[in-house]
Amino acid sequence: MEDIRKNLDKVNAQIKETAENCGRSADDVLLVAVSKTRTPEEINIAIDAGVTDIGENKVQEIMDKYDDVKPVKWHMIGHLQRNKVHQVLGKAVLIHSVDSLRLARQIEEEAAKKNMEVDILLEINVAKEESKYGFFMEDAEAAIREISTFPHVHIRGLMTIAPFVKNPEENREVFRTLKKLSVDISAKNINNVNMSVLSMGMTGDYEVAVEEGATMVRVGTGIFGERHYGAV
Repeated sequence: MEDIRKNLDKVNAQIKETAENCGRSADDVLLVAVSKTRTPEEINIAIDAGVTDIGENKVQEIMDKYDDVKPVKWHMIGHLQRNKVHQVLGKAVLIHSVDSLRLARQIEEEAAKKNMEVDILLEINVAKEESKYGFFMEDAEAAIREISTFPHVHIRGLMTIAPFVKNPEENREVFRTLKKLSVDISAKNINNVNMSVLSMGMTGDYEVAVEEGATMVRVGTGIFGERHYGAV
């Protein structure tokens, strides 16, 4: 368990150093600790060590852990099925993984029923990987303009899951491309849309992501160690 604290200190130090080296403040980068397959006990250790935001890939894991984890901000970062939307609303402060208009419409519908407003990120499949969800770059603006008309849904920025690579430098262009799209969309001043969040970078490449403008990085293994499947 002490490893979690040490790992967290190391990740925070690397974010701080990387940000400052490129003229940014570490305060501009939010660390979202990814707790996929982690126990509530492990998550609570991370919270005690300073983690304020937890990311989960599956709605069921949020539901299973929610009552046993200390107060924290939950983020839905994995693929969200439309029939699970009603479960995550009110629990996740931000849905990173809005990857289709159908999902966005479902979120609007469920949010209207609950009379609540929901912050989302649009997931962009920059590298056009067949195994990944998300809008292609060329389809993003049209989707953003349509979703911007939904009264209960607010686009706060963009997210991408970069390819798994051994050399993080290989993902620099992916992150740079997403940042450019963010700037381009921001310049269009679309109502009910802002580009304050750029969620990109994971354990293997978050430093490169920070250099390219990430405002949120999603780190799991780098904090908790290798995943242990089969646990909740």
